[in-house]
Amino acid sequence: MTRLLPRCTTVTVLAACLGSPPAGAAPSLELGATSEGTPTLGVNLDWMHDLSHWHPALDLRLATGLLLLPGENGEDNAAWKLNPALRYHLNGGRAFLEAGLGGGLFMETEVGDQALSTAFQFESRLAVGMHFAYGGELGASAAHYSNARMDLPNEGFEVYALVYRQPL
Repeated sequence: MTRLLPRCTTVTVLAACLGSPPAGAAPSLELGATSEGTPTLGVNLDWMHDLSHWHPALDLRLATGLLLLPGENGEDNAAWKLNPALRYHLNGGRAFLEAGLGGGLFMETEVGDQALSTAFQFESRLAVGMHFAYGGELGASAAHYSNARMDLPNEGFEVYALVYRQPL
């Protein structure tokens, strides 16, 4: 019974957080593939923070979500990601460039034939995109996952994806 109580509390807190996203949150969906050809699906929630007091074309995007990597013969993997990124607006704000450094906590230490060595992987990410008049965004991203030589082997892998984001 004492072991069940912390689990119920954790599930309740997670459901409360997911049930009503904070103001300014925007869900996004990423469809892509790894550098080894494994399909990927990313489901994220992010918040934009105005940094125009530093530069008129700059924002900070804070994102968290899941990266799902289906495998063959039950060798699926998934990661919880936390990704801050700086966004620079071009062309009067319609287009943007984005760069960030974050991390992911993977369930398994293998993605396909790639050995990750550690469950925690750093993520470096570059993205480009375009804002639509109705508020949505479409972009393309490239992310590299690596354990930064915390342990060997440090094979790492890339994820290339199309991203759609719709502010709430």
